[in-house]
This record gives sequence, C-alpha cells and structure tokens, in this order.
Amino acid sequence: MARRRRAERRPIAPDSRYQSTLVARLINTVMRRGKKTVAERIVYGAFDRIAEKNPATNPVDILQRAGDNAKPRIETKARRVGGATYQVPMEVPPDRQISLAMRWIVSFADARKGVPMKDALAAEILEAYQGQGNAIRKRDEVHKMAQANKAFAHFRW
Repeated sequence: MARRRRAERRPIAPDSRYQSTLVARLINTVMRRGKKTVAERIVYGAFDRIAEKNPATNPVDILQRAGDNAKPRIETKARRVGGATYQVPMEVPPDRQISLAMRWIVSFADARKGVPMKDALAAEILEAYQGQGNAIRKRDEVHKMAQANKAFAHFRW
C-alpha cells in the first residue's frame, strides 16, 4: 500500500472491435500472463457464439445485462473490533461490482472442464443474462452472507 499518496486509476482503453470499455475489461479479466491476443481471441469467439444463438441482439448488450445480473450490491468485509473479527456488511462500490461480476463469470467459465474456453465463456454469459448459472448463485451467496451478518452493520465506518 502506498504511503505517500493514493495511486490514481488509469482509464481502460476500449477494445478494437466493439469500442466498449466493458468488453476491454472482460478481455483483461480473461487474460493470463500478459497474452492479450489470446484473450481477445477467446472473448471475440465467445461473442460470435452468442451472436449465433441470439442473432437479433447485440453481444455487448447481452454482456451488459449479464454483468448487471451478476453484480453484487452488498458484501461482507472483515473488521477487527476489540480482539474479535466481525463480518460487516457493506455497500459495494460500482467499479468493484463490475470487477466481481466479470471475475465470477470468467472463473466459472474456466472451471468448466472438457469445453473450449470460448464456448464455456459464451455459455456462462448467456446463463448470467438469463438470471441463472454459477455467477448468479455466487452473487446470491454473497447477499445471503451479508443478510445473515446484518446485526454487525453498526461496526461499519
């Protein structure tokens, strides 16, 4: 953690095909070891699969809705008060909501074994778009945890 000043956030450049910062964030989430072209190939391949299944709608709109469905509104954070650690429910900042939703979608797509990543990512995005799937289950789990620890909300600061 920086001692002198807060690190300023760099803006994310939009992707080349759709000119969308949301797609660029998805590409950056998929990317491993700095291999951006591989990540772009996976994401654009997944978008092609989505376009095949839903020819009437734009894949970026589907990703937007899937992200909105998977975003957590509230989560718990560990706070240490007087020697005890409490799980305190807190509102999730908008930037972190998007990050968590993208991370969950990509990680659950990666967990699908025996399926190419672009197919798994397309399936996971479509499931989140429909309000089903693992990312939605994870969001509900996080919300349930926050609801269960509502008694410790007064430790928020």
